[in-house]
Amino acid sequence: MVAEDSSKSRLQNDFLEFRQTILSGDVATAITDSASILERSRSKEERDPAIEAMIRMERALHVPNEPSLVGTELRWCADRMNALSPGSASHGICLLNLAAWHRNRGETMMSLATHSGISLSTGHPIEIVGLSRLEVARILVGLNDLDPAMRHFWSAREYLTKSGMSPEALSASLEWLDLALEEVDSKSPRMSVRVTEATPRGKPGNTWVPANPEDIREIVESLIPVLLVDVSGDERKDIGLILDAAELLAEDSWLEIISERISEIQDSSVVAALQS
Repeated sequence: MVAEDSSKSRLQNDFLEFRQTILSGDVATAITDSASILERSRSKEERDPAIEAMIRMERALHVPNEPSLVGTELRWCADRMNALSPGSASHGICLLNLAAWHRNRGETMMSLATHSGISLSTGHPIEIVGLSRLEVARILVGLNDLDPAMRHFWSAREYLTKSGMSPEALSASLEWLDLALEEVDSKSPRMSVRVTEATPRGKPGNTWVPANPEDIREIVESLIPVLLVDVSGDERKDIGLILDAAELLAEDSWLEIISERISEIQDSSVVAALQS
């Protein structure tokens, strides 16, 4: 029993080292190492179906192959993890990669259907759900279905913030704000209500609901301390969005805060907007 646990520990440690090698950017070395880990995960001595599935997923993503075969492999990995550990982080990662593969092939509905398998109710970790909602929102923007896109951006922001995934939460906030500035109406329901009261639709369509100005205030006031840490860069569309929001809501305090940093701002369009 001790020997079996020891062998599993070695395989798990080697798998973790493989993942670190992938993250470091040395994909070639990682893929070379993965062949041995895959073989061992199938062996009688070190058999581990979960590691087998995750190694096969990584190889499908990084080893050049026929696209249809990549999809088949990613589906196998997702199905295997669903059988072994439904709702786990590994299962969620498999689904995220399968959904991305469908989207990259232009199979939008299949991508959305795959994302629908990721949720808190099925036990997936909040960070996995947040990443899924962010991708779904982007897909819906591409379909010009903007009301649900805004709801998914809002949910993604909340989940990713709670997960400590600050860069991804920042992206969700900015992409939501970009949509919200299209139209503002103080009579519109707040995003918290729109998310809570959302119900499945009988058929697809293109819907739009103006943003409530208080939601815009909430987002902008959370963005300003983050974005103004460093205002350098030749293209700062993010700061431009804050300026647009300030003008739309007649919020001079936001303009004043950014104007105080005008000497540090390198984006000429932002400088021109502040000086106009």
